Amino acid sequence: MGRLGLYCSALLLALAQFAVARVRISSLNWLHLIITPTADAGLVGVNYGRVADNLPPPTEVVQLLKSYGIDRVKIFDTDSTVLKALSGTGISVTVTLPNQQLSSAASSSSFATTWVQQNIAAYHPGTRIEAIAVGNEVFVDPNNLTGFLVPAMKNIHDALVNLNLNSSIKVSSPIALSSLGTSYPPSSGSFKPELAGTMASMLEFLRQYGSRLMVNVYPFFAYESNSDKISLDYALFRDAQGIVDPNNGLHYFSLFDAQVDAVFAAMSALNHTDVGLVVTETGWPSMGDQQEIGAGKENAAAYNGNVARRTVGAGGGTPLKPQASLTVYLFALFNENQKPGPTSERNFGLFYPNKEKVYDLPFPVRTEA
Repeated sequence: MGRLGLYCSALLLALAQFAVARVRISSLNWLHLIITPTADAGLVGVNYGRVADNLPPPTEVVQLLKSYGIDRVKIFDTDSTVLKALSGTGISVTVTLPNQQLSSAASSSSFATTWVQQNIAAYHPGTRIEAIAVGNEVFVDPNNLTGFLVPAMKNIHDALVNLNLNSSIKVSSPIALSSLGTSYPPSSGSFKPELAGTMASMLEFLRQYGSRLMVNVYPFFAYESNSDKISLDYALFRDAQGIVDPNNGLHYFSLFDAQVDAVFAAMSALNHTDVGLVVTETGWPSMGDQQEIGAGKENAAAYNGNVARRTVGAGGGTPLKPQASLTVYLFALFNENQKPGPTSERNFGLFYPNKEKVYDLPFPVRTEA
């Protein structure tokens, strides 16, 4: 998860002009509510990051996931102990080909085939791998890997085809929201000019093979940087007034939906209204440095609970795409004590390493009587 690159300044400034500051204090207690999925609901999973030296073994993590009814997980590699622990559980898994291997996967089909054989075919279908994230936020990687991305995706997909795995495993790549050059109003969303060619090729690939674009969405960073202008309630799904897109009259009651629709609009600007989205990361830190305004347990509980409830509830789409139910992965399962950066980076977890809850959780996501 990149930090400042996650959110483009154009959206921050423009949203700041329209967001109304009406901060309210809320209780954590509502998170005891059981969330009710509907027929057209989206799905909620978690990111299982492991940048830490004090986490429980994967076998215990799997039991933790099962005890809270979490049936989707995303990992940032293809660690064998994790994939073996997930075998036979029915938990759907998204794995990652690391950025460091993009150039090899792009330039060598034999590398891609070997990688799929060793990291996917060796575990699937016992371990229910449903998607491969080829890289993570490649456009903001300092090693300038953009040119390798789509060729690597194609070679990984071809390897899946050769091994008869392509019907059950999709290929995509998570992008940061900073990939957008224009993002407000949401209907005017567009990708940065220097990324438009790569994004057009990626979207055509995703359309051709029925995959969805992966995007990482963090309202926290927008609020933290502009807390004097952006309403905390708007960032936490509690804004009763919201904002109106002046181009189409659509009403937004959360920054999350505005961010997602800006990506949908950017895709449409490249003539791709036929590709879905999966939010591969979103979350809110339970602790931060003094200047990290908004970080805290209460806000983290409110954000993660509300984004989960919004995802699985009736009408789980967005104002621009009301029928496009989302799959959303909360970031992250654990606090990770070895992540660099400010305090918030080590406090996005739903659980402490001892498996105690950081705050009350919106799980299990199941039907309420």
